[in-house]
Amino acid sequence: MTASKGILEKESGRSYWLRQLQAVAEPVLRALNERELKARMPVECVEGCQQDRALYTHLEALGRLLCGIAPWLDNDRVHAGEDELRRKYAELARGAIDAATDPNSADYMNFSEGYQPIVDTAFLAQALLRAPYELWMKLDARVRDNVVAALKATRTRKPHYNNWLLFGATIEAALHMAGESDWDPMRIDYALKQHAQWYAGDGAYGDGPEFHWDYYNSFVIIPMLVDVLRTVGDDYGDWSGMREGVMKHAVRYAAVQERFIAPDGSFPPIGRSLAYRSGAFQSLAQSALLDMLPEALEPAAVRCALAAVIRRTLEAPGTYTADGWLRIGLSGHQPGLGESYISTGSLYLCAAVFLPLGLPEEHPFWSGADRAWTSQLAWGGSPVPIDSAWKG
Repeated sequence: MTASKGILEKESGRSYWLRQLQAVAEPVLRALNERELKARMPVECVEGCQQDRALYTHLEALGRLLCGIAPWLDNDRVHAGEDELRRKYAELARGAIDAATDPNSADYMNFSEGYQPIVDTAFLAQALLRAPYELWMKLDARVRDNVVAALKATRTRKPHYNNWLLFGATIEAALHMAGESDWDPMRIDYALKQHAQWYAGDGAYGDGPEFHWDYYNSFVIIPMLVDVLRTVGDDYGDWSGMREGVMKHAVRYAAVQERFIAPDGSFPPIGRSLAYRSGAFQSLAQSALLDMLPEALEPAAVRCALAAVIRRTLEAPGTYTADGWLRIGLSGHQPGLGESYISTGSLYLCAAVFLPLGLPEEHPFWSGADRAWTSQLAWGGSPVPIDSAWKG
C-alpha cells in the first residue's frame, strides 16, 4: 500500500539521505584531514568523565562513522553527480584513516590504552570489511602497515564476556581480509560459538548469558556476526555451517525492528545507549543493504521507515552544536541520556542507518514509490499481516 499523504509530503529519497550523511560526516572527516580532530571536537559526557573519555572519543567518532558510510564509499553504481561526492568523501575517509593511525600525526589515536579501544577499532575494522576497495586497497602501503599495526595493538585487551567478544572477532576478520598470516581464528571461533550458545530465540541473542531489552542486537551483535561470517565463513566447515542460521536470525530480527518504528518514526526508548540515535536500526539497515529483508517487507517501505527514524533522531532542534558536532540525546539535546561510557565520539554510531546507500540507485529500495510501513498500516486501519515468532 502506498504511504499516507503525510509521509508523501516528507522526503525519503536518496538525496535526503545524502544530505543527512554529509551533516553527520563532514566535521569529523574534515577535521581529521587537517589533523585537528583532537583540537576541534568537543568531549561532551557526564560530569567528571571528560579526562577519561578524551582517551577514547576520537577513535569512537572515526570508527563508528566509517562503519556506517563505508558501503556508500564503495558504491560506484551511482550517477555522476553523486559519484563525485562519493569520491570526495572516500578520499577524505582515507585521509582520516591515515591521520588516525600515523604515530607522527597530531590525531594519532589510542589503540592500546584502557579497554575501550577494542570496541572502536572493531568498528573501524568493520568499515574495512564493508568497503575493502576504497578503504583498504586504495590506501598507500605505508598507511596499510599503520592500520595493521593499530588493529594488532588491541590484542592486549581482554574483552568482556558479552557482545565484546565480537569486537575481537571483527578485528581478526579484518586482518584476514588484509592478508595477514597471523590472523587469529581462535578469537573468531570463540565469539561465534559463544554467541550461538547465547541465542535467545526469535532472531535475538543474549548480550552475554542474559537477554537485555535494548538495541545491542542491532548496535553490535547481529551486524558483526553477519559481517564476520561473510568474510571468513568459508575458512572452516563449522563456521560455514553456522552462517545459514545467523542469516535467518538477521532476517527475523529485521522483521521485528521494522515493526518497532512507529508511524511518526519514533521507537521504544528502552535500554541503554539511546544516544546512538538512528544506529539502533543498524541491523534493519544491514538487512536492506544485503537483500536480506523478510519477504513480507517491501524495500521501499523500509526506506520510508528508516527515513522517518532519521528525521526524528537527526533533525530535532539541538541535535548538533553550532559547529556541527553531534550532542548527546535521542531526539535533540538530552544530556541525561549520557551514560558513563558515552561521549561525543560515541554518538557517531548513528551513521549506521546509512548502510543502504551502498545499494545502486535502481534497486527497489531506492526506486520504489513511497510506501507505508507496518505501524502506519496497522494504526491507519489498513490490513496488516499477523506477526509470529520464528521457530529457529
